[in-house]
Amino acid sequence: MASSCTQLCLQVRCLLRSRTVASTWQYSTQVRHCTTVTRLPTRILNGSSLIKGNHTATQVRQRWKQQMFSYSDFATKHLASEAKEDKAIEELSSANVVAYKSPLLPIRDAVPMSESQMPIDLDATEFSALEEIGDEEAVSISVPSALPPASTSLRDYVDQSETLSKLVQLGVNMWKLEQRPNVGSMLLRLNFNTDVAPRLLFLKEIGVEDSRFSYIVTHNPFILTESLENLQARVNYLKSKKFSSETVASMVSRAPYLLNFSVKRLDNRLGFYQQQLNLSASNTRDIVARLPRLLCGSLEPVKENLKVCEIELGFKKNEIQHMVIAVPKVLTANKRKLTQIFDFLHNTMKVPHHLITKFPQVLNTKFLRIQERHLFLEYLGKAQYDPTQPNYISLDRLVSLPNETFCTELALATLEDFYLFQKTL
Repeated sequence: MASSCTQLCLQVRCLLRSRTVASTWQYSTQVRHCTTVTRLPTRILNGSSLIKGNHTATQVRQRWKQQMFSYSDFATKHLASEAKEDKAIEELSSANVVAYKSPLLPIRDAVPMSESQMPIDLDATEFSALEEIGDEEAVSISVPSALPPASTSLRDYVDQSETLSKLVQLGVNMWKLEQRPNVGSMLLRLNFNTDVAPRLLFLKEIGVEDSRFSYIVTHNPFILTESLENLQARVNYLKSKKFSSETVASMVSRAPYLLNFSVKRLDNRLGFYQQQLNLSASNTRDIVARLPRLLCGSLEPVKENLKVCEIELGFKKNEIQHMVIAVPKVLTANKRKLTQIFDFLHNTMKVPHHLITKFPQVLNTKFLRIQERHLFLEYLGKAQYDPTQPNYISLDRLVSLPNETFCTELALATLEDFYLFQKTL
């Protein structure tokens, strides 16, 4: 056992010497490198270059002296430690030690451990950001998912954004929202619990059905940024104008932008329709409740249609009032379509103003539907729209009946005959 201990000590000593020699060799290499640097010639171009060259040589010489002093100090310390090790080994061998308890001798032949078996000293381990790593280690590194820096579609953000994922679950059409500028970035900044959920709960409290949430947010995502105080104030204003709670809920469901407008604007719009059409408060509430987008859209198309009906089409003010009360869409109808239908009714079908006023829904019908049915009746010799004449056909039934009923009751023909006639047009 003593000989084994002696042999182990010798191995340890050899290992230390080999490490010392390696360190000494590395240090001597650095010293030779410094010496080589001092031998580099300095090109002297002028007086300033001479001063600069002498200054550089002086710095290199001082650095070389410091390294030589450090090297001599290191060598002295190494020799002293080596002498102590030799003395300890000799004492250990002469004492004929029977057993030597050391953590370095867990096995008989003192087989060196592999790198994977060596214990890791966490305090001595230093990690560098510039240290190279292997491919396997690089693949194993998990990087937390983050929002894409830029994208043309909200689809890339749905998995990372709770707000977008919840809106998709509600049925909001993201494709329509991403077509509008700055809406996508606005939605990404919203928090579902603090921004979105309170507004949806408010809509539910005023009577809006859950199935309408997707329609409202798709067409008006900016309602999610309105303060709850402003939303409540606008609802209270509508109720103060004697709109029932059910009517307010229906108006908000069909006109998503209604609650984005201030109380002052809502009041101005109601006053405009009441004054321009000379309506009572009840009739004003009625037309607005049936077509709530009158409070949201621009007033310019409405003003233009009123002038067209009065000046170009020749309707009187009381006739316009009657048509608007019956069909509020007359105020927002396309000017070209409105003129085209009136021209065909009045000049081709020879329908007078008072009959058009009596059945204003004909102005809200497709022009092709009126044209095809009139020409078919004219072909059959049954185009009679004068209520004082026999076989009278009202404009209401002309445009409202389905094709099969129109053929059997008004044209007294088959549906196949009507389809064949349509192919001749």
